[in-house]
Amino acid sequence: MIVITAPTGQIGSKVVAALADTGEQLRLIVRDAARLPAHIRESAEIVEGSHGDPAIVDRAFEGADALFWLTPPAWAQSLEEAYLAFTRPAAAAIRRHALPRVLSVTAIGRGTPWQERAGPVTASIRMDDLLMETGAAFRGLAMPSFMENTARQIGVMKDKGMFFGPIRADRKLPFTATRDMAAAAARLLADRSWSKQQEVPVLGPEDLSFDDQAAILSEVAGRPIRYQQISYDQFKQQFLGRGTSESVAQGYVDMYRAKEGGIDNTALRTAQTTGQTSFRAFCEEYLKPVLTA
Repeated sequence: MIVITAPTGQIGSKVVAALADTGEQLRLIVRDAARLPAHIRESAEIVEGSHGDPAIVDRAFEGADALFWLTPPAWAQSLEEAYLAFTRPAAAAIRRHALPRVLSVTAIGRGTPWQERAGPVTASIRMDDLLMETGAAFRGLAMPSFMENTARQIGVMKDKGMFFGPIRADRKLPFTATRDMAAAAARLLADRSWSKQQEVPVLGPEDLSFDDQAAILSEVAGRPIRYQQISYDQFKQQFLGRGTSESVAQGYVDMYRAKEGGIDNTALRTAQTTGQTSFRAFCEEYLKPVLTA
């Protein structure tokens, strides 16, 4: 039995889709089961509620042999509450049910100079520590930024031919598509042979600057799209304007400063840690239909 949290999210939904036809027994923790596709509701066991609820995770983990763990996005609460307080009930339930294997979506940064001052990265590493302290076999799928983060600005790209961020335009960084993260997760969840505890980076095929991304987007769209750097203060105010807490807004500033400083470049790209989706392929598939409409 594989327990999957956040099964309607960008990554979790793809993990469920990848495992749905493999014969694996799936148990999904979901706040609103109606958001799941009908065929998934019919084939999987559903536990409706929050995976931050002690009673829900206690029920969901009983008899399970693997867990896919993903915290929901931080928003109005502090990063401490969003990652650690949310995960503590699950860690207690993992111990109680002797759940043997845990797979977490985390961030690149463990063991780097930025580990303790990188906002959500720091919080996710501390969350993983809680999960590893249970003694379960553990894999942390460590990500850099997602390609989907750039895609979130598709509206302003279409309207103004621009997208924005605080990192300088020529800084080359790795990016990952969520479907590659989900594919790596599905492979590990279906593999019962692994043990011990380690992190596994999941990187895209190449490092790109935001100017590189802009050039690819321009070619795909058939019209100029450029990247515009903004100040970190502007970046923080954008988060506060969306209603996030001060902790979350400052945390994202700290994380992006760490990315600009090189935290994401510390992961080694190998055949085993490289996803198949290039940024160009991602843009052709997901962004071109909107940008050229």
